[in-house]
Amino acid sequence: MARMFSQQRKLLILLVGVFSFWGQSPQDVNAAPPNVVLIYTDDQGSFDANCYGSEDLVTPTQDLLAETGVRFTQMYSPSAICSASRAGLMTGRFPARAGVPGNVSSTHGHAGMPPSEVTIAEALKAAGYRTGHVGKWHLGYDEATMPNGQGFDFSYGHMGGCIDNYSHFFYWAGPNRHDLWRNGEEIWEDGQFFPDLMVRECKDFIGQEPDQPFFLYWAINVPHYPMQGTERWREVYKDLPAPRRMYAEFVSTMDEKVGEVLDFLDEQGMRENTIVILQSDHGHSTEERAFFGGGNAGNLRGAKGCLFEGGVRVPSFISWPEKIPQGEVRDQMVFGCDWYPTILELCDVEPVDHHLDGKSIASVVIKNEASPHEELFWQLGSGNKPQLALRSGQWKLLIHPQDRSDKGELTADDDVFLVNLQSDPEEMTNVAKQHPDVVQELTARIETLREDWQE
Repeated sequence: MARMFSQQRKLLILLVGVFSFWGQSPQDVNAAPPNVVLIYTDDQGSFDANCYGSEDLVTPTQDLLAETGVRFTQMYSPSAICSASRAGLMTGRFPARAGVPGNVSSTHGHAGMPPSEVTIAEALKAAGYRTGHVGKWHLGYDEATMPNGQGFDFSYGHMGGCIDNYSHFFYWAGPNRHDLWRNGEEIWEDGQFFPDLMVRECKDFIGQEPDQPFFLYWAINVPHYPMQGTERWREVYKDLPAPRRMYAEFVSTMDEKVGEVLDFLDEQGMRENTIVILQSDHGHSTEERAFFGGGNAGNLRGAKGCLFEGGVRVPSFISWPEKIPQGEVRDQMVFGCDWYPTILELCDVEPVDHHLDGKSIASVVIKNEASPHEELFWQLGSGNKPQLALRSGQWKLLIHPQDRSDKGELTADDDVFLVNLQSDPEEMTNVAKQHPDVVQELTARIETLREDWQE
């Protein structure tokens, strides 16, 4: 019954969207709607691009996006872990509200994000867009929760958390299993470099049906482990110390592959009217499989898997040469969940009629107006002690914090951790005892937010 209800709900949303699309005025219909390429990199550190101050990386494509668009300095990911961040991006809702507070299973047959959630792909499909997914999914591994069940006309990639880029096997929690799929059917392309395959599939999707606008979600699985940079970049970085060397090789491989797709858009005459968004899903990994690091969060505390700034502050760009400013920087506090309503507004698609936690930042991008957010909230994990965080103005409260960067010791007294980001952007000093009134206020707000979807 639940499955039937969710499908009926989605059908209703699709019909409403189609009728609103058909009901536009003639001049709206005649104006070419923009295409959208939404690129989600994987485990890229907060400052790992030249335009973010990195002096030891080669990232011309990301630098080009900054030159031809807007770069954010305070973009926060929806979560500090892969599945949850992607759920926030796809639904525009806090990941816990969307039913994905942490990672979902990488085992075939396991469900993931509830089918009742309405993805951005479904919203754009209802407005006449063709929709494609390329790369990593990690939001469900059964028919209802794989990409074709969540609004994507086309899907190519792996459904679990990571794969070896040549064999396309998931090796990191046995048994070893193959994970490469096209439209729900397993396919085999042994020995071929997955980033190259993704470029091929992106080009093929973009090149179809030139008279119909498209939405491409390219969840590029780089620089996530296994770090398998190409020979070209291994030579460039041969003198860089490990683990930065292995990480840098893969970041530049990623940057090069993104550049190949942007070049193709240029060749097809589509670049001017294509919205290109690129951002990381969260901070860099310090896991053993990532050689215990390699990414750069600068002076920020934290990394992947924790809610300190280094885990949730991410590189982020939007470029649309035909319509938005170029070469500008935005310092406003914004959120990965914001892309859902922002894309709908930029594409002149009617807003969805259900609750979103993200807010459109179109005015931030185009007019440099104030952030629509007074606060941002995160929940990572479930059970009795999930990591929680709330940023309100310059105050940030963390409950049950973890620090995967090991930049400072956390004691039992730090289970409630308050920081003023203006005076302590590195988040090294817990001032909870000095400001019990702020702790009480922000704790109450967290409880209210969580009760909102747990009722």
